[in-house]
Amino acid sequence: MKIVKEALAGTAESSDLMVKIAPAAGELEIEIYSDVIKQFGDQIRRVVKETLAAMEVYEGLVIIEDKGALDCVIRARLQSAVLRACEAQPLRWEALK
Repeated sequence: MKIVKEALAGTAESSDLMVKIAPAAGELEIEIYSDVIKQFGDQIRRVVKETLAAMEVYEGLVIIEDKGALDCVIRARLQSAVLRACEAQPLRWEALK
């Protein structure tokens, strides 16, 4: 999926996260800011990369502002932001878990 516009999903509340996505040519850049980055930073990054790969997102800027979200919340918020940022492209429902 190609990111064609900026999009947001989530909140800055406890146990949630805010996902910001924007177009960027040529590369996929992931920035993660979290209160628990030292404990769970690797897991957060792994979930983000797996979700983006499943949705075939290979370029863009993804900014995660985490407040202790569980993996399922990370996936859901990221999927929502990607779908908003891709607009009317055909959706592969089987890629969403």
